[in-house]
Amino acid sequence: MKLTVMGRSGEYQPGVNALDAFKDLAPDARKNAIAARHNGKLVELMAPLHEEGTLEPLGFEDEEARHLLRHTASHVLASAVKNLFPKAKLAIGPSIENGFYYDFDVEEPFQPEDLARIEKEMARIIKKNEREERFTLPRAEAIALMQQRDEPYKVELILDLPEDEALSFYRQGEFIDLCAGPHLPSTGKIKAFKLTSLAGAYWRGSEKNKMLQRVYGTAFTDKADLEAHLARIEEAKKRDHRKLGRELDLFDLMEEGPGFPFFYAKGMVLRNLLEDYWRKIHRQAGYEEIKTPLILSQELWEQSGHWENYRENMYTLQIDEQEFAIKPMNCPGGILAYKRRLWSYRDLPARVAELGLVHRHEKSGALHGLMRVRAFTQDDAHLYMTPEQIKDEIIGVYKLEDRVYRDFGFSYKVELSTRPENSIGSDEMWDLSTRALQEALDEMQVPYTINEGDGAFYGPKIDFHLQDSLGRGWQCGTLQLDMNLPERFDMTYTGSDGEKHRPVMIHRTVLGSMERFIGILTEHFGGAFPLWLSPVQARILTITERADAAAKALKAEMEKAGLRVELDLRNEKIGFKVREAQLMKIPYMLVIGDREAEEGTVSVRNRKGQAFNGITHERLIATLKAEEASKATEQSDAFE
Repeated sequence: MKLTVMGRSGEYQPGVNALDAFKDLAPDARKNAIAARHNGKLVELMAPLHEEGTLEPLGFEDEEARHLLRHTASHVLASAVKNLFPKAKLAIGPSIENGFYYDFDVEEPFQPEDLARIEKEMARIIKKNEREERFTLPRAEAIALMQQRDEPYKVELILDLPEDEALSFYRQGEFIDLCAGPHLPSTGKIKAFKLTSLAGAYWRGSEKNKMLQRVYGTAFTDKADLEAHLARIEEAKKRDHRKLGRELDLFDLMEEGPGFPFFYAKGMVLRNLLEDYWRKIHRQAGYEEIKTPLILSQELWEQSGHWENYRENMYTLQIDEQEFAIKPMNCPGGILAYKRRLWSYRDLPARVAELGLVHRHEKSGALHGLMRVRAFTQDDAHLYMTPEQIKDEIIGVYKLEDRVYRDFGFSYKVELSTRPENSIGSDEMWDLSTRALQEALDEMQVPYTINEGDGAFYGPKIDFHLQDSLGRGWQCGTLQLDMNLPERFDMTYTGSDGEKHRPVMIHRTVLGSMERFIGILTEHFGGAFPLWLSPVQARILTITERADAAAKALKAEMEKAGLRVELDLRNEKIGFKVREAQLMKIPYMLVIGDREAEEGTVSVRNRKGQAFNGITHERLIATLKAEEASKATEQSDAFE
């Protein structure tokens, strides 16, 4: 059979593997290959090939190949744990973004010092360069093997698999694991790895099951890449929004209200600035703002489909012996607002936005600072349109999302999510909706990936994944096309023919939720917000009491111009005051001593560490106002 690699072709017997083909046709690429793609499908280097076609060598730069390497690293981890802790029971060990983990059932929880022992044993296994050998067994033999090796979690997994399928295993020395693969040909390709943390994890994610011990790690083909990744992790710890929220007195979460955030005065300044910005851009884009009730009847949620599809995440209560629910989403209330009046095709499209507080019963183990909470404000919008207007409205939403993310200095990736298993509505509606989203993205020449089966239960969606300053991805904005809820709620408009027609509905968020976006911004900027978002834009620091009057006068002058200013008149050394202001990440520190008080000037210090002397009050205010108006994400050099 004929195989083609990087433009060169050769004839091979069926059953040849990619590694042998690369040896003949691409010997240089073979050195860095950790996997292959055969006719577009990821395969192991040692997997036998039985179809002719194209063969592509894959290095660590390929996302699928990275996952393959890290999945093999998870097997090395499991093998090392079994060598050191023979009574440990194996659960699951997948690769994940930027790393891998493995869950174990152990008699005593691992301690941080155990990670060093496990790493040493992993290094020994990698140095031996043990082969990853795949074999299959019938169901009964597979169960017998796992029972013989005292692996009850693997037996449970096998029992959930189809009875008529042969089951795949991988052998690595004495270690054997139930696994579909694919893997590296041998462990030696893992040139650099690190175990990063420990955590608890319920078996199969259910609080009803036993708590297992999860070990996280990461792996690379290059030590320098590993070190850079670990440096990013350390930087991420410094930027943790939970830590900065407390230190900067912005927000916090408390045991008395798990998943229900507290916002303090400075945090409310930041939040209100975001809301003001949100309202301004929505007015400019032709949206009207509404507010719908927090609590609505069970009948409404049954009609929307949420009661059937989302009930376990909803908080409910009784009022006058009737069932109600605290809204987990704003859509049904928005639909009732639409149905309050008759609509003509001339009124459409209608764009309605809402900063709506919603509540969702998230599991306690899933809560994470502001990123995953139980009460949050969605920056929702619902757009109602005729079928002919769909593409233009999708494009309009995309341009709004693009503008917002660029204003905050984010790059982003776009993902199209298709019909999930628990969907409602007809095949025709889903096909039409999905095609409309694809055509709009294609017309704008937007690159996107398809996420099969991850749409909302009522329609397909486009998700926007932001990239922050550390290269991490955050899912924020979403655009969901819905032809189902208008049908369920009998929504209509009068067409040009005088007949009743069904509108199409778009559900849309830009920030995602106010709380989560603030958490992302805090980590993206490391708490050092750009001037227009900083709760305190400048702090005036006096060197002597004689300068107090001049400092107070400058504060009044700056506040009159609309700037947010603090005074520090304490009888402390100026170096101490400056360091404290730096720790609070205040953009500008304005120092006034006897000379500055006499001349009507200030010495300006910024977060870059630059100092500028003899700056007049007029120039100071004009420069800060210009930087604020520009919404620049970097500090101005205008004082130079």
